[in-house]
Amino acid sequence: MSDENDISGGGGSNPQDAGGGSTGLTDEKRREYWKKNLTVIGILMGIWAFVPLVLGILLGPTLNEIGSIGGYPLGFFVAQQGSIYVFLALIFFYAWYMNRLDRQFGVEED
Repeated sequence: MSDENDISGGGGSNPQDAGGGSTGLTDEKRREYWKKNLTVIGILMGIWAFVPLVLGILLGPTLNEIGSIGGYPLGFFVAQQGSIYVFLALIFFYAWYMNRLDRQFGVEED
């Protein structure tokens, strides 16, 4: 018999299921999961904006006085390459964090 709260029509995989669907999460747990998810996204977006804007542009001239990497002024390097390296590190951190959060809430993928 079908769960009357299952609005997805396909076994409860819709994240908006009222009764938790196949994930077994209560509404309270689902809200806690998304709150943690959105919190880490906000922090990572802040870091992502800080590195190129503050370090690369605002502090670029100061970093240029400190030194260089590969013959390029440090401010230029941070703005061009450093921000890409930080972005990649943030992607890997987010994937690791979400896998851990999924395991914590019992919704990890196989």
